[in-house]
Amino acid sequence: MTAQSKTPLLDKVKNPADLRALPESELRQLADELRTETIDAVSVTGGHLGAGLGVVELTTAIHYVFNTPEDRLIWDVGHQCYPHKILTERRDRIRTIRQGGGLSGFTKRAESEYDPFGAAHSSTSISAGLGMAVARDLAGKKNNVVCVIGDGAMSAGMAYEAMNNAGSMDSRLIVILNDNDMSIAPPVGAMSAYLARLISGETYRGFRSFAKHLAEKLPKSLEKIAKRAEEYARGMATGGTMFEELGFYYVGPIDGHNLDHLLPILKNVRDSEEGPILIHVVTQKGKGYAPAEAAADKYHGVSKFDVITGTQAKAKANAPAYTKVFAQGLIKEAEADEKIVAVTAAMPSGTGLDLFGKTFPERTFDVGIAEQHGVTFAAGLASEGYKPFAAIYSTFLQRAYDQVVHDVAIQKLPVRFAIDRAGLVGADGPTHAGAFDIAYLSCLPDFVVMAAGDEAELMHMVATAAQIDDRPSAFRYPRGEGIGVEMPERGVPLEIGKGRILKEGSKIALLSLGGRLAEAVKAAEELGRLGFPATVADARFAKPLDEALIRQLASHHEVLITLEEGSVGGFGSHVLHYLANAGLLDSGLKVRPLCLPDRFIDQDKPEKMYDEAGLNAPQIVRAALGALGAENVIVDLTAAHPRKP
Repeated sequence: MTAQSKTPLLDKVKNPADLRALPESELRQLADELRTETIDAVSVTGGHLGAGLGVVELTTAIHYVFNTPEDRLIWDVGHQCYPHKILTERRDRIRTIRQGGGLSGFTKRAESEYDPFGAAHSSTSISAGLGMAVARDLAGKKNNVVCVIGDGAMSAGMAYEAMNNAGSMDSRLIVILNDNDMSIAPPVGAMSAYLARLISGETYRGFRSFAKHLAEKLPKSLEKIAKRAEEYARGMATGGTMFEELGFYYVGPIDGHNLDHLLPILKNVRDSEEGPILIHVVTQKGKGYAPAEAAADKYHGVSKFDVITGTQAKAKANAPAYTKVFAQGLIKEAEADEKIVAVTAAMPSGTGLDLFGKTFPERTFDVGIAEQHGVTFAAGLASEGYKPFAAIYSTFLQRAYDQVVHDVAIQKLPVRFAIDRAGLVGADGPTHAGAFDIAYLSCLPDFVVMAAGDEAELMHMVATAAQIDDRPSAFRYPRGEGIGVEMPERGVPLEIGKGRILKEGSKIALLSLGGRLAEAVKAAEELGRLGFPATVADARFAKPLDEALIRQLASHHEVLITLEEGSVGGFGSHVLHYLANAGLLDSGLKVRPLCLPDRFIDQDKPEKMYDEAGLNAPQIVRAALGALGAENVIVDLTAAHPRKP
């Protein structure tokens, strides 16, 4: 049986206009078919599964009630959006999601008019939605703006900053809180659904408006008391006091899988003249697919899987994953030093700190999606003599840059930043690519910035960071598996600012920082075969630079190529700065800094992305030959070193 034959009703729906033409009585079947299609599509491509399954009914109801795309719909975090993409003219491409040339795994403005705002990081929807609502008001338009915020996104301070701002304004804004982990309210039933319908309806709102005007006729002291009494009465019944205090009209909590509850409430809110409104919807992550319901964390993001059994197809690892190596290295250091603690921002399993937490639960702190707070929290720990390791993805650390500068760097507090997902990351695309951390950290005075060339080096860098107690430090490492080097039992601290030479040649020097080291070795081997002997050096440190190593390479080679999986302004820029000031460019040395190009690279297989970036071995060889004026040499590195499919 094909996927098409399982979804006869969904087959008729190409866009939300088709959906709105259906009778309400058919929406339950449509939602069931939408869930089936989502499961089937993700089983083929891999991707985010649990969050999308939890919002199938909500997605159906929103597009049925609201006039999208004229009504703006923002998903936060964007990985909830797979069902939304299926309903918005992208079903024919849904099995290309997160693939090269295919759909993004998140909302993306350039992809569809139904995606008015991109959201691959979290907690941005209310700010963006408020901006859209104010722009609508200024333009004299009447369309709705709907923000769906969930999957932990409400734990970030930015969401509350936006709500505080929105609550002080009169712009109509609809925020739907997708509460899918029971973090705010217990499961809800018929009574709370009834209350939600009641307080969202015109009769209650009309009475509330009358009561408000009546209260305004009272003396100020009595007016304030009357207003508080009404808010707290509703808060006791519905649990919305906190949101009311922020200035939002609260509706809920309601069952996000019950269309009979969702539809009338969304219609009431759509037709309301209230300012900002928050609808509290409770959903179950992974709803409707038993394996995902039973293990929401394992089915948040999945590889290809068997729909019947739920078994995920994962390639057998040839080497340990960098994330696991970091966790094991940190555990080793923490066993020897009780001052070591670990901090993460809602990514314990993604950063490996779930493993650390099992060994040291009292020394592991998950601050939620709150990187700014997490960094300053770590700074506070450091100020009291503890040794915090803040494990945060490269792109997520960007959200806390002011705290890195002001609360850590200026005060020279020894916070250790473990920066996962360095470089290009494949299916998650440009929103999660660690492109900028070398540049934005290496410009800070007294920072130690390291990058692991292989998994053993990562172990050594964990040990090195543990010993740095007079200034901040960071070490970065890529996503995925190591390259299969022999691993030490425990890391050995490195000499600060000292690199290493792996292979010696006389004509070309390849100075690599980070994960391109293996490609540099391949390039050197090919250059040697072509008659251009090459040195390969692992810089290890972007800051402080190993100036003696750079001087040695510059003085004994015709060409110096720097390699890094980071942006312009990073390691290569610092090397060029040193070479120019030291007068080492005056002798005719040819320098070619190879880094990520000055553009964002869309999702694909990592090796293809690095081909596009010019940072795989064939491109390194071409850059070296080009610097020597030897472009006529025929290079076929792929034939010489065939890659595994």
